[in-house]
Amino acid sequence: MNLHNLFYFVLLTFFPGLELRASIPYAILFLEMNWVQALLLAVLLNFVFGLVLFALLGHLVKFFTRVQFIKEIYNRIVARTQRKVQPYVEKYGTIGIGLFIAIPLPGSGVWTGALAAYLLGMRFKKFALADAIGVIIAGVAVTAFSLGVLNGFSLD
Repeated sequence: MNLHNLFYFVLLTFFPGLELRASIPYAILFLEMNWVQALLLAVLLNFVFGLVLFALLGHLVKFFTRVQFIKEIYNRIVARTQRKVQPYVEKYGTIGIGLFIAIPLPGSGVWTGALAAYLLGMRFKKFALADAIGVIIAGVAVTAFSLGVLNGFSLD
């Protein structure tokens, strides 16, 4: 794999809404990367990115919400995120954030999970556990689906 392809793989992994849901299929189906390498690299990148994002959220929120229209957008995102994640956290605690991160659908994932954990006042260590649980489950699910597409969902 060349550096150009690796750059796109990393970019997809960090892009909100796409994350490893896009980078794993891209690596397996288009770059013909070994599925184990694609899974491990995407999970590692997504996990580390989640930790960095969570650690920086307080500073980013303070900086960007000084602009009124960004503050309005942020407030809408906060309301939607809290509405979507609160039931998971109330029912399952830290694992609830992990499950929310694991759901391989748009609007969930590390970006939203980190924001939700931040908004709910979760501590860094608990978020790290939730982040690990979520990206591993999502990575395995997306890899299995990608391999199924590649193999035509054949049981042979």
